[in-house]
Amino acid sequence: MTKPIPQPRLLGAAAGALALTAFIAAAAALTSPAAASDYDLGSIHISQPWSRATPKGAATGAGYMTITNKGAAPERVSCVSDDASGQCQIHSMTMEGGVMKMRPVEGGLEIKPSESVTLKPGGNHMMFVALKHPLEQGQTVKATLKFDHAGTIDVDYPVLAIGAPAPGASAGGSMMQGSGGAMHMQGPGGGMQGGGMQGSGMQGGGMMQMDKR
Repeated sequence: MTKPIPQPRLLGAAAGALALTAFIAAAAALTSPAAASDYDLGSIHISQPWSRATPKGAATGAGYMTITNKGAAPERVSCVSDDASGQCQIHSMTMEGGVMKMRPVEGGLEIKPSESVTLKPGGNHMMFVALKHPLEQGQTVKATLKFDHAGTIDVDYPVLAIGAPAPGASAGGSMMQGSGGAMHMQGPGGGMQGGGMQGSGMQGGGMMQMDKR
């Protein structure tokens, strides 16, 4: 004689499995940069915008993304403002004479036709200057970007953990270490700004010079 299947136990197990799946999905949504939205404005496509949390007392933070120009003419982008800091700028980073120099991009960052530009830790990035409050994991920073031809658009940057790697990169692979040369970061008064070092992906071993023109 076949014994009846204890339905309540199976239903309980199924409910537990579903709850576990939902928990994992929710955790992934909070920590994964893939949760970021893409944006389209005319011939411009903005993909995977994200930011990093900053330590308490940091003066600056940074935002990252990839911008693709699908049009036939060059575009330039600049950051007009954001809701987390007093000023938003796009910065370039170059190695000159063994010194890593960071400076604002004058006139906007160029994106050539049919090409993409990636803002990432250790490279060109968007700098949030004079933070109003620390950037906390799980929050977002809303910034207004202006393109010469495509126009203006608001972009949300999900904030990941302090030191989080770039999307698709292994942990630690996106950080620039100071052993390869001096990295000098100099503010407008010659002082150090440690928040900018953390925000742009620079850590330890040296200094980085910041040209503010």
